Amino acid sequence: MLETLTREDAGRMLAAAEVEATSIGIPYCIAVVDAAAHLIAFVRQDDAQPGCIELAVNKAFSACMFRQPTEILGSLSQPGAELYGLQQGQGGRVVIFGGGIPVFRSGRVIGAIGASAGSVDQDIAVSGAGLAAL
Repeated sequence: MLETLTREDAGRMLAAAEVEATSIGIPYCIAVVDAAAHLIAFVRQDDAQPGCIELAVNKAFSACMFRQPTEILGSLSQPGAELYGLQQGQGGRVVIFGGGIPVFRSGRVIGAIGASAGSVDQDIAVSGAGLAAL
């Protein structure tokens, strides 16, 4: 049986991430995916930009699929780097800038969280707050 995040885990992560987003003062979109990179839970805070919806989901997807924070994928996919062009894979769903963080348990990825709305550093902070809730 594949170990994965549960809906309860996702709820805790979203709640903590929302607290961080509120402290930043920007309405966020936040997504949590399971070990197979399928959406478990999502929140779009009031007035969050519609363009952030897919970005949050795809950041979580990317972090889970490649087992790396999305900011690491960015450095690996620059021209001349070993994964150059990665962002063109998976039907264009791969995000290569910060805000997606995989969740590991016993050395295995069991899901991921993604956040989008602010600067890259703010997105990383919001996702990191969600991860810390576990």
